[in-house]
Amino acid sequence: MSIIFKIESLFFRIPLKFLSLVTMEIDSKQKVSQEILLKAFNHMMVAKATADVYEENRNICKYVHSTSRGHEAIQLATAYQLTKEDWVSPYYRDESMLLGMGFEPYQLMLQLLAKAEDPFSGGRSYYSHPSSRAENLPKIIHQSSATGMQAIPTTGVAQGIKYIQEFNLQEFEKNPVVVCSFGDNSITEGEVSEAFQFAALHQLPIIFLVQDNEWGISVTKEEARTSDAYDFAAGFVGLNRMKVDGTDFEASFLAMEEAVNFVREERKPILVCASTVLIGHHTSGVRREFYRDEEDLGKHRQKDPGNILRKKLLEDGVDEELLKQIEKKARLQVESDFQKAIEAEDPKPETVENHVFAPTSITEEVGEREGKNPEKIVMVDAAIHAIQEIMWKHPEALLYGQDVGERIGGVFRETVTLGKKFGNKRVFNTPIQEAYIIGSTVGMSAVGLKPIVEVQFADYIYPGINQLITEVSKSNYLSNGKFPVSNIIRVPIGAYGGGGPYHSGSVESILANIKGIKIAYPSNAADFKGLLKAAYYDPNPVIMLEHKGLYWSKVPGTEEAKTIEPDENYILPFGKGNLIIEADKTETEKGRTMLIVTYGMGIYWAKEAAKNFAGRVEIIDLRTLIPLDENLVYERTKIHGKCLVLTEEQIQNSFAEALAQRISKNCFRYLDAPVEAMGSLNLPAVPINLVLEKEMLPNAEKLSLKIGEMLTQ
Repeated sequence: MSIIFKIESLFFRIPLKFLSLVTMEIDSKQKVSQEILLKAFNHMMVAKATADVYEENRNICKYVHSTSRGHEAIQLATAYQLTKEDWVSPYYRDESMLLGMGFEPYQLMLQLLAKAEDPFSGGRSYYSHPSSRAENLPKIIHQSSATGMQAIPTTGVAQGIKYIQEFNLQEFEKNPVVVCSFGDNSITEGEVSEAFQFAALHQLPIIFLVQDNEWGISVTKEEARTSDAYDFAAGFVGLNRMKVDGTDFEASFLAMEEAVNFVREERKPILVCASTVLIGHHTSGVRREFYRDEEDLGKHRQKDPGNILRKKLLEDGVDEELLKQIEKKARLQVESDFQKAIEAEDPKPETVENHVFAPTSITEEVGEREGKNPEKIVMVDAAIHAIQEIMWKHPEALLYGQDVGERIGGVFRETVTLGKKFGNKRVFNTPIQEAYIIGSTVGMSAVGLKPIVEVQFADYIYPGINQLITEVSKSNYLSNGKFPVSNIIRVPIGAYGGGGPYHSGSVESILANIKGIKIAYPSNAADFKGLLKAAYYDPNPVIMLEHKGLYWSKVPGTEEAKTIEPDENYILPFGKGNLIIEADKTETEKGRTMLIVTYGMGIYWAKEAAKNFAGRVEIIDLRTLIPLDENLVYERTKIHGKCLVLTEEQIQNSFAEALAQRISKNCFRYLDAPVEAMGSLNLPAVPINLVLEKEMLPNAEKLSLKIGEMLTQ
């Protein structure tokens, strides 16, 4: 018997320019041992028994789950090729792949039933949404449930491995291979294309395994796509391709062996399109009888990988009684493991808040805030110098994003000189791919790197928001603390000078609603440098909101954003607000003072307005929005009895309004007037016309009127 599969630009190291499509015939008897075939049959029977036991116990298996029925062959064929130094991102149907990698049914069932000892998430995530740092198994980053979204973080793993090898930061026994697995309809997701593009562009060591069962829940291939993954991938020059019958274990094993060896040796990406069948339900919540007729089900059942392999083993002379014993043993093992999992303990309620953030060692201000050079620097220079100092000291640090490379060094010149100093492998431009820029940091962080990335304008964070929410923010929590995402995402923000509707936005309220990320918003050069250093040494995801109008202190009234540069060792911890103007104690004793809580550009509006009310206005610079120095805010509010939260954002439903409510609740007994919030007008965007921009935004004059009103209350 011969196995036929297609592979483009792959075999025999034929130069790619001479090769378009090769079809190969391989004698399977010489390639796949009976030992491997029997091992695969055993795992298939375990997978089948698992699916059957779950179906028989639907009342117990109350959480939504899927199984690998119909996909077992390609999944096991993939798993058997992987080593402990490889990385893999299974998708939610890949339980057979997990079994083949070395996970026990019991471990999977602990996750199925959301038990405390679930090794992946501690009872927090769905079945077959693994994460693992097991020493002797391939590594698995946090797997989200957003279809196809693992493509970007997993490509980030491959990107990180390439970087590590280029700079000799770690030695490996074998060149690591990265596998990203997903279903056929995932390919229609735009973010998957971003991953393909980056992998092809940078020639990353990754296999994109597409399991094509012709269904996307209830959506047929005809309804969802114009081509399969194999044909779709042809548009990404540099992405090699392979097709294989994913129901035939022999064909799948040989194909994946070739694919893995190719990536391990050539360090280039490949897409494997494996045709499979869907025998089971899409999920326990979307059952096959809801949307499939008997004709379709019958067609798929005819290609059951377990039956195909069973027939092959019998043809090769394996005793049928042995196969029956394997089937029986698999069933007994699954039943025993399932009962054991049922009896396992549920998570303790008090653990629900564990692992929102990884612990940080940066809790106190250290170093000299004012360095030896008395000349003041602008904020943009503070950023450049901080990153430069970090990158000289830490080879695991790298910087990438749109236009940050040597050619212009950022659209605000905020990375200028860095590309020339560190080269285009540490400081480099990316395509226009905000999702990739943000999401790739998950994989980069997982392999031990510290990516510093930039989204060009705050308004452009929206294309990356899905990665920020589903992958970055949830990783530490849903991996039960195994995979905190250690990154810095730089975001130029704010309005000034007619930037218009797509370059002037404020997004802190959107970001502050994402749990699991930290947010800094510095107002001066010294704070910027200290906070950026703290962000680097923090093991959690950090967003640096950097007001464009403060970069160069070109906006009238922002001269004080320039400061003496702190020394190299200066670090300013998150969650420490700064009392930048203190009210006169005599005026406070008379009940004639108030507190303004603000950040960013608001500091300079507040300072200017306070000049009209000598000694009667106190100002707190929050410096970081998450974590927030609530103790300082509440303490000073209680002293003054009046408080205003000032922001540049549109005021309605904003971070500022939410903070004002919290202040009201915690300081109610001490208030002499309602806590108020002030910000921009509630418009959909910042108008480009300078007159309209000014009318929309707060300023010192408008703030002075508001202060006057509050002080007379």
